Amino acid sequence: MHPVVIEVTERLRQRSRATRTAYLQQMADAAARPQGRRSLPCGNLAHGLAACQPADKDRLRMMDEVNVAMVTAYNDMLSAHQPYETFPEQLRHALRGIGATGQVAGGVPAMCDGVTQGEPGMELSLASRDVIAMGTAIALSHNLFDGALCLGVCDKIVPGLLMGALRFGHLPVLFVPAGPMSSGLENSAKAEIRQQFAEGKVSREELLAAEMQAYHGPGTCTFYGTANTNQMLLEAMGLQLPGASFVHPHSPLRAALTEHAAHQVVRLARNGTGHLSAILDERALINALVMLLATGGSTNLTLHLIAIGQCAGLQLSWEDMDQLSACVPGLAMIYPNGTADINQFQAAGGTAWLFRQLLDAGLLHADVDTVAGPGLARYTQEPFLDEGRLRWRDGPQQSLDQSILRSHGNPFSQDGGLRLVQGNLGRGIIKVSSVKPEHWQVTAPCRIFTSQQDFVAAFKAGELEQDLVAVLRFQGPTANGMPELHKLTPYLGLLQDRGFRVALVTDGRMSGASGKVPAVIHLCPEACAGGPLARLRDGDMVSLDAASGQLEVAVEPVQWLAREPVQAPESVRTGWGRELFAFMRGAVSSAEQGASCFTAGLAAADGRTPDET
Repeated sequence: MHPVVIEVTERLRQRSRATRTAYLQQMADAAARPQGRRSLPCGNLAHGLAACQPADKDRLRMMDEVNVAMVTAYNDMLSAHQPYETFPEQLRHALRGIGATGQVAGGVPAMCDGVTQGEPGMELSLASRDVIAMGTAIALSHNLFDGALCLGVCDKIVPGLLMGALRFGHLPVLFVPAGPMSSGLENSAKAEIRQQFAEGKVSREELLAAEMQAYHGPGTCTFYGTANTNQMLLEAMGLQLPGASFVHPHSPLRAALTEHAAHQVVRLARNGTGHLSAILDERALINALVMLLATGGSTNLTLHLIAIGQCAGLQLSWEDMDQLSACVPGLAMIYPNGTADINQFQAAGGTAWLFRQLLDAGLLHADVDTVAGPGLARYTQEPFLDEGRLRWRDGPQQSLDQSILRSHGNPFSQDGGLRLVQGNLGRGIIKVSSVKPEHWQVTAPCRIFTSQQDFVAAFKAGELEQDLVAVLRFQGPTANGMPELHKLTPYLGLLQDRGFRVALVTDGRMSGASGKVPAVIHLCPEACAGGPLARLRDGDMVSLDAASGQLEVAVEPVQWLAREPVQAPESVRTGWGRELFAFMRGAVSSAEQGASCFTAGLAAADGRTPDET
């Protein structure tokens, strides 16, 4: 094992000793109770069986047989989740074939960030993760089940499902993916036409035609954003079948993998193994972080991994991420880091290749439990059909495309491209894996905005044609729910292409497809909480050095402290359902603590006070 991986893992273990012990005790107490239907009064049980088919009712009355909960994020507005429409019946059929039963225990919301980007609905996006976690807990609270299958793929859905399921960690839980859409318009061409539209060089009709060529069918979007990062990390945590992530929807191999997931959760339940609380330990969480770094994955996971860890009693930190990033090489080039899409990545060797390389380099914990059995080496294999039967074989021994995947001895970069940035403007995260090194240092006067619309208006008015640090403040979780600021991407890219030195600094988020302009995001403390951004003024000289992780404003300390923090704009966050989420904005933790509404409750559950979180 690489010494830094050992060091970071041990530090996480020690830091989490009290909270992890409390969590495991809760799971042990839950496991000690009669599980599933065994202790339910007859009236309660009858309610749970009332709508089942007669054969399923007979099976469910046999208390030693396995009943599996399905928690689904199906809707047919979200392309990645449209395939889930047929999964429940497919899973029930597979379960009946081995003498088990399955029920849809609940559905959870699944919003599409691609639809809500730059719109008021995006302010609900991050909060939806915690809503999904609560929905998952409600689904599993009926105590009818011996295991669970989670049906979800995209941005906040997978973290939310996992956070909720972790509170039922005494059960075996598998995630069942649906796969990516087939390749359409190249991502680089899509980005180019977006910039041309921002310049007024193409019409809205031309832009829409290009976008519909890119997003054209069922499945996950093909760029390496949060959705596909989720899938990669689920395999790294051992919670998804090996090689299952990037198989197309509605293909025979996808159907076989879905059936196998149903069979596998039953095997685990019957054997009394594969409990979620045992699989997702500090080693699995570090494995997920290593995979995030090695692939240049979505910055959203710097929030989600912390929040997921907290639900398992594990206290991951940005320092852990920063230290690991310095030693984990970049092995994949998938858009926006490169030009390839996720289908080209899979064809070049995919997850099996990555697992082999990272294990050979000693960067992953191999001695972990997974839903596929003991040991992460199982994930160096890929699934295939042999005369209609699902089997696994060793993945490629060589990268099939050196422009997409490289070995740990010949990486694209020596580090993972994720850095902790600190200075007198606070602490934040920057991802530089898709930013050229000549753009890593920017010193320029700042221009302050409180909305994406104001920034776009200033751009169109020709006010930003200069070296510039664009500051978008009051975008944190307390202020407005921490929306992604993807609307800024083409305009900032244009300024950079015109030869200006530009950077973004914000207490908000960028897209999972953060691009070529340096962006310090998730800045803490946020402006709404009186953080340093609230003291910043237009024209202040701001310096970013992504290489050294420094972010500073050149204002004399006495003058700086004499400034009154600017108050958040007086805007009642109503419309599009935002008023319903006010209580969540009031309870949410900082970005550095995962931007979660559960921090205080989890602290109380493990015996801490909220001040100790």
